[in-house]
Amino acid sequence: MNGADALISTLVANDVTACFANPGTSEMQFVAALDRKPEMRPVLCLFEGVATGAADGYGRIAEKPACTLLHLGPGYGNGLANLHNARRAFTPVVNVVGDHATYHRQYDAPLNSDIPSIVAANSLWVRSADTPDSVAGLAAEAVAASFGPPAGPVSLILPADSAWLETSSEAVIAQKPVRPAPSGQAVDAAARAIRSATKAVVLIGGQACGAEGLKQAARLAAAGVTVYSDTFIARQPRGAGIYAPKRMQYFGEMALQELDGVDLMVFAGTTQPVAFFAYPNRPSVLVPEGAQTLSLAERSEDAVAGLAALADALGAPAEGPVQPLKLPDAAPSGALSPALAGQSVARHLPENAIICDDAVTSGGGIAVPAMTARPHDVLALTGGAIGAGLPLAIGAAVAAPDRKVVSLNGDGAAMYTVQSLWTMARENLDVTCVVFANHTYRILNIEMTRTGAGQAGPQASKLLDLGGPNIDWVSVAKGLGLPAVRCSTAEEFETAFAGAMAQRGPFFIEAAI
Repeated sequence: MNGADALISTLVANDVTACFANPGTSEMQFVAALDRKPEMRPVLCLFEGVATGAADGYGRIAEKPACTLLHLGPGYGNGLANLHNARRAFTPVVNVVGDHATYHRQYDAPLNSDIPSIVAANSLWVRSADTPDSVAGLAAEAVAASFGPPAGPVSLILPADSAWLETSSEAVIAQKPVRPAPSGQAVDAAARAIRSATKAVVLIGGQACGAEGLKQAARLAAAGVTVYSDTFIARQPRGAGIYAPKRMQYFGEMALQELDGVDLMVFAGTTQPVAFFAYPNRPSVLVPEGAQTLSLAERSEDAVAGLAALADALGAPAEGPVQPLKLPDAAPSGALSPALAGQSVARHLPENAIICDDAVTSGGGIAVPAMTARPHDVLALTGGAIGAGLPLAIGAAVAAPDRKVVSLNGDGAAMYTVQSLWTMARENLDVTCVVFANHTYRILNIEMTRTGAGQAGPQASKLLDLGGPNIDWVSVAKGLGLPAVRCSTAEEFETAFAGAMAQRGPFFIEAAI
């Protein structure tokens, strides 16, 4: 057994059984060791941002880490944006970052870099296994550290000689941490404050937005407490039979307008809300002036237990309101728009499906009718780094091969990680990809005005427009191995989406809006 064997054996022993990889020369021992450990599923991704985004999607659905295999500092750098999203989603991910042999580092070869510094910003834990005998123990530490709480990406640096040299180490079992329940004092304080408040809001995020957390939040709603969720949630159940909290508005002034009169905000699994960006003469913190704030459960604590205890303290009923099943009656017609596409998605989305949402300005058209669709999970863009929707779908489909996955993307966002389509085809994943092609960065046209920069002129428009030439999405998808169609009417989209939901395997729809 060499160090690479010890690493993979330890990962598999700790139920890390998927590896999203883009390897290079320094990772060849790891690649070879995969043949000796078939329990680890290797998935080749043609860009590191696909690998890291796929690991994020896998972790959100499987609730355990996958590993990535990245080629030195530049490989990690290529994957950084979707690791930023994973960090903001609190997703467990174990990054294995190859490095030069320990004795070769001193010569500053072309691919040499300060890997610990590069990975530090998006890693809860960073170590370099500089001897083969240290690999197994550090791998177990990495798995444990990825669970936090709260969870997040970790980075294990594997020098080439630590991978190829022999070791007698056995697989090491990690000790998975347990979230502590919030204190009784925090629960009592929140209950007292809510009883005394004129207009109280409980804001939930992270773990509190899971299936059990929403059940407890619904109890609070039944007791007369207004419940909001964070704007972007890593994984949230949605649809019939599920409680739908209000959602914090994306634009800060709209959020504060909606919260007008609130005199108490209680946080469970999240912290005080802030504007996504700063704007001239607009506030950054989205808490009404003069409102009291309290934390019921920190992100590191069991927010579900906190919500349950708070509901009990307030004498809330055992159950709360849930969404009805209400599908659009008739197939939509006319020129295609996000809202009409959303009608078809709601009509045909199967129960227990997974939506990976990177649709940007087109997303609202899907979200509204989907609120009363068949129950499903939604994975959102948590860190704002677009290009997550396609890779998230890869990971979700690997984690849950029995569930239909739908990836919704803006055309600008999809181009960031378009290589994902090849991996979907190669792995024959049950993913339907929808790209809303408006051939512009529409959100940036909106933000030009909001930031006070004015309207885009001819020079500025060159950086906001995706035309000249328009991207031929059907040709791109077919070239990467996916069957693909282009829809410009609601009737065409209805037919294409219904057909995709009725069959297994990857499929691509260009929604020309």
